[in-house]
Amino acid sequence: MLSADQLLDALLERSRGVTATETVAVNAALGRVLARPLTSAITVPSFDNSAMDGYAVRVADVAVAGVRLPVSQRILAGAVGAPLQPGTAARIFTGAPVPPGADAVLMQEDCATAGEHVVINRLPRPGENIRRAGEDIAAGAQILAAGTRIGAAEMGLAASVGMTELPVFKRLKVACFFTGDELVSPGNSLRPGQIYNSNRYTLTGLLNGLGCELTDFGIVPDTLEATEAALAGAASIADVVITSGGVSVGEADFVKDAVEKLGRIEMWKVAMKPGKPIVYGRVGDSDFIGLPGNPVSAFVTFCLFVRPFLLTRMGAAAAMYHAFAVQADFTWARPGARREFLRAQLQPDGRLALFPNQSSGVLTSCTWADGLADIGIGQTVQPGDWVRFIPFSELLT
Repeated sequence: MLSADQLLDALLERSRGVTATETVAVNAALGRVLARPLTSAITVPSFDNSAMDGYAVRVADVAVAGVRLPVSQRILAGAVGAPLQPGTAARIFTGAPVPPGADAVLMQEDCATAGEHVVINRLPRPGENIRRAGEDIAAGAQILAAGTRIGAAEMGLAASVGMTELPVFKRLKVACFFTGDELVSPGNSLRPGQIYNSNRYTLTGLLNGLGCELTDFGIVPDTLEATEAALAGAASIADVVITSGGVSVGEADFVKDAVEKLGRIEMWKVAMKPGKPIVYGRVGDSDFIGLPGNPVSAFVTFCLFVRPFLLTRMGAAAAMYHAFAVQADFTWARPGARREFLRAQLQPDGRLALFPNQSSGVLTSCTWADGLADIGIGQTVQPGDWVRFIPFSELLT
């Protein structure tokens, strides 16, 4: 078996980024990946402006606290004031252009109005509360690199320099299907021995969350012929085919056999828990990833391996998650022969607690947890020990 690190490294080595591009509106770019760098054509801000509601002054006119100055003008955001006359102050509001001649803005809390005058109760500093032209972005500067995944802040940044469209890689085409005669779709009655197909909803949610173009082939019967037909159809239309179930060594596990018949298996099994029977291979021009059938195993292996693989295939420059050292609030006294990823929750004191049932079939552990406690082979844990923790915030976006 490969170690978890070996499997991840091998998957990333095989991940070929898409090359086809398209242009989309900024407000439709959420989750997409930039195909080329973005450069600003303008300076941001384009003028010196006030960072506060207050009074624009000349520092030289306020030699001591308590100076009383006439208010010569009122400048709102979107308006342009006249040059500030010596010995006067300008009432100014956040975002308004600082008038020529003013070299500081006093916040209104440091001033007191007196009819048509203002009393300056604190000495100003040169440049105080003035946002200088170009302090955010200079004209010609790169604002976003190729390979950036577009989030809300990136959309706003592009809009701040006047962009209406963005060049992005085309969506990665992913097809999935789910094997098991015991599986039933929600909305149908369960007969003895049947279970609802939760993995279909978990995986389609994860794939849609990444922004993939998803084709769902649904539930496939446990026969080699049906599995081959579904696999051939999925591989004919998708860049990546992902399945759940049928990748172990049972008599009714046909996915691995179908991949070997139509393509090739390159990796099988990883020394981790949950999720040992994971498969990677190729079918025609498509990548194939077979996930375990147990709900937690499918969820965890997707987060740890499939997500970074797909992000790299999508052209994203930053595909890896980050882990953090957190103190344990639990005991783990049974060292395992496989690396274990335990569903854990951050407590109010910042320590980690474990879900009481770590079975790979207990999907409630994934909704309860904040992330995964990464326990190495042979490692034991006592309360207060530092453990590696991977938050779901690093794995689900």
